[in-house]
Amino acid sequence: MKSSLHFQNQPMVELSDGENKVLVSPDHGARLLRWERAGREIVTWPDDADWSNILKVRGGNPVLFPFLARHFVEGKNELWRDSAGTVRPMPQHGFARDAAFAVIAGEDENRVRMRLTDSEATRAFYPFAFQFDVVVRLQPGSLLEIRFETSNTGDQPLPYYAGHHFYFALPHQNRADWTLHLPCASWGRQVPDGSIVHETAASEWLPLDDPTLIDRFQIRPLDTRLAWSNSKTGQRLVFDLGHPDSVPWYAVTTWTQSADSDFYCIEPWLGLPNAIHHGEGLRWLAPGQTEIAICGLDGSAW
Repeated sequence: MKSSLHFQNQPMVELSDGENKVLVSPDHGARLLRWERAGREIVTWPDDADWSNILKVRGGNPVLFPFLARHFVEGKNELWRDSAGTVRPMPQHGFARDAAFAVIAGEDENRVRMRLTDSEATRAFYPFAFQFDVVVRLQPGSLLEIRFETSNTGDQPLPYYAGHHFYFALPHQNRADWTLHLPCASWGRQVPDGSIVHETAASEWLPLDDPTLIDRFQIRPLDTRLAWSNSKTGQRLVFDLGHPDSVPWYAVTTWTQSADSDFYCIEPWLGLPNAIHHGEGLRWLAPGQTEIAICGLDGSAW
């Protein structure tokens, strides 16, 4: 069932099926705010969220578009240089995560489609014509699907690499009980000049109390189904990154803010930070072309 309501005095769209409740805020970056299954949070949102400074709220699933993470030009952050040499600003994680998306009518009761198109404001950062749809779908069996549909509506090639930034509910004192199974081709980190340093992927089993996971990129996953599980409770969340209609996900980033943060972020990304300059995961859309990137989440064992 899909309904409109207010949550924390903000307009929302809710998807629910009796067991699951999913809250989405089109007005704040098409952000999935909270996902609960049987009253237990999977994706978490703080009760004291400061809506006047939404970019600083640690919760939900900020949508990262058109570029993700940090970009540098000559050592200065939040800048990028195009192929003609023009340097432009680009907010960290792009400009979509606090933008107002339009809700598109006509979707089924189990999903909501939200759309962002280019405007004078976006062209100051990103001089391209685009349509970017975020579609959130709740399916039977506690399956949540989020798809990005990126279209080039202009007459020149369009560069992009979008991503997710899921904040999952995880009490910090239980962090050692959780392990992420994520085989990949290599690990990587961004260094201060914006470039990526690679290292050998030493293990496919990643304990979440390992501090070296923070801000690490697990590059080119070798399995499209990634399981995140709790050894004591049996809780499990499975990521499905292998939908046949989807472009490939380039990396999965792991992050949390501090040792006492009661959340953990597991973030499927289409590219790496600063890819517009180094090319790792950079995608190009020809005029008139559309690409779809699908991330599925199975919360049936949460």
